Amino acid sequence: MQSHSKNHNNSNQIRAWQHADAQHHLHPFTAHPELRERGVRVITHADGVYIYDSEGNRLLDGMAGLWCVQVGYGNSALVAAGAEALATLPYYNTFFQTTHPYVAELSECIAALTPPGLKEMVFANSGSEANDTGVKLIRYYWNLKQRPEKKIIITRELAYHGVTLASASMAGLESMHPQFDLPLPGFAHVSPAPYWFGRGAGLSPEAFSDRCVQALEDKILELGPDRVAAFCGEPVMGAGGMITPPPDYWPRIEAICRKYDVLLWSDEVICGFGRTGEWFGCQSYGFTPDVMSIAKGMSSGYQPISATLLGGDIAKTIAESDQEMAHGFTYSGHPVASAVALENIRQMQQLELVGSNSAKQRAAHLQKRLASLNDHPLVGETRGIGFLGALELVQNKTNRAPYPKDRKAGLICRNHCLDTGVIVRAVGDTMVMSPPLIITEQEIDELIDKTRDALDRTAASLKLET
Repeated sequence: MQSHSKNHNNSNQIRAWQHADAQHHLHPFTAHPELRERGVRVITHADGVYIYDSEGNRLLDGMAGLWCVQVGYGNSALVAAGAEALATLPYYNTFFQTTHPYVAELSECIAALTPPGLKEMVFANSGSEANDTGVKLIRYYWNLKQRPEKKIIITRELAYHGVTLASASMAGLESMHPQFDLPLPGFAHVSPAPYWFGRGAGLSPEAFSDRCVQALEDKILELGPDRVAAFCGEPVMGAGGMITPPPDYWPRIEAICRKYDVLLWSDEVICGFGRTGEWFGCQSYGFTPDVMSIAKGMSSGYQPISATLLGGDIAKTIAESDQEMAHGFTYSGHPVASAVALENIRQMQQLELVGSNSAKQRAAHLQKRLASLNDHPLVGETRGIGFLGALELVQNKTNRAPYPKDRKAGLICRNHCLDTGVIVRAVGDTMVMSPPLIITEQEIDELIDKTRDALDRTAASLKLET
């Protein structure tokens, strides 16, 4: 890896950080004994599309943190907005029938970007909280409509919606359930996910889309339309493997929901704020939801903030109810987070990161360079949209046969990516990338060239294990 000249950390300090972390810090989605034995990587600073660790290594962040750093690292305008808010109004709540300029202006700004009708919103601090809030508001809505039996929320296999009890129950990743006695009652999952490469063997993409849409209708009829409250899905399924749906999938899903009076909920935590090429993924795929959850790119990850948006009858019913809406968080619409999120959107507009010719050109370049990896012996498929990309590692390109799970091909490839100087995430044996929206064509070339190098190294490693 490349060394960074600004590194001033000595080995004793690095070991002290690693020791403190190992003594006290339980990491997300981690088995801790091996990590604590090895020692964590300590990230010390970042700039643009690069992060730097305490050893002086520079890494091109092909995941934008966790799908979120749209404007890149070190944007001085966001820093200034946060500092100004800290100096002016470091905290006040939105309880007690109060507001403040930052959250009021942010609400208006978001409403101007969303699909028609999505104008009411509840603020929270993370995507998980936004989705948890969505569950509560949907239940509240059907209670107000005198339909208390209409409570089941349907999601899909391989879906990821967060880690609270409710949002983890929504997840279609079964590994998230046993440790916590989930899912809770009131949640159902439908399969297959619109994952043609992994689930559509023997079917054309069109026939597979038919199967996926029919599966939702069958599930609604199985459960009973009078009991189904909502269907929730990510426009592009992120943590499940960066799964892009067939082109006609979402409009047909919307038609099914309308047919059976089921609310349509778009989880835009990953896809929102330019990631798919439009401001929101539902705009890229041509559907209008009743409920939408947003987070991540909302502040480019500079501050924790999220929101749940409501449109149509659910927005009208809740906003016009005389009943107290007994929901909210201490930090809902936090002044500093709101100020940073507002400036982040302004920066995205000033830098023309969404919808401009420049953004479209760079997204097209990413997709073209990603597709160039299709000729690699390990790659069974590449796919993507906007600034999202994925490639499937396979043992046999002809029949799409994967490597046995115990070969850990994805994990090996991820480690080789780190060794070449890029961060690309492994979801099983699917390699996923989601770089900052400011990434240049030259940096895209670096990302793909180093990924190809890592693929070559992975192929060599897997042969050595045979």
